Amino acid sequence: MGKYLFVMLVFAGLAMYSCKSESEKGKTGKLTENAIMQQQDGTISLKVDKADTYQDRNNPESNTAEWSVMVSKSGRYDVWLSSATKDTTALRYQNSVMLSIKNDLIEARPAVDKVIQNSSDVSYPYYRADSFLGSLFIPDTGLYNIQVISDKILPDKSDKAEETKLLSVSLTPAD
Repeated sequence: MGKYLFVMLVFAGLAMYSCKSESEKGKTGKLTENAIMQQQDGTISLKVDKADTYQDRNNPESNTAEWSVMVSKSGRYDVWLSSATKDTTALRYQNSVMLSIKNDLIEARPAVDKVIQNSSDVSYPYYRADSFLGSLFIPDTGLYNIQVISDKILPDKSDKAEETKLLSVSLTPAD
């Protein structure tokens, strides 16, 4: 009887472990399936309209966009932010923009570094302005969550016309 009980407990434990492993594999598979893939040239392009977002009209400085990204090339990356703006001389971000990957954090107030003429990303009366935020090092390949916090992450159907809104973030391999 004791031997029979022992064998049943071993089989029950193996069955539970096997089911747990399969469900974890399913979760990982789903995460990687929905993840943004790094481009062949090493660029990682993150559009706000493709992100999971949190937006608070009363407290916009906590507005957040988050992406799951599959990094296939480790190394140092320059971080660029693209904004739609009506005024190419001043972006009017109320607060610094924060970008985090694991334990790395970049915090900067965007300035106009480049104005992109006739960008397909925006329509009149907006222009696209790109801002250099800084650089960071991604030491390993694999799945990462990248999060951006900014008062300019705005709902698609905003009640009022904004001067500036955040469009996307790009990580480009540093030379």
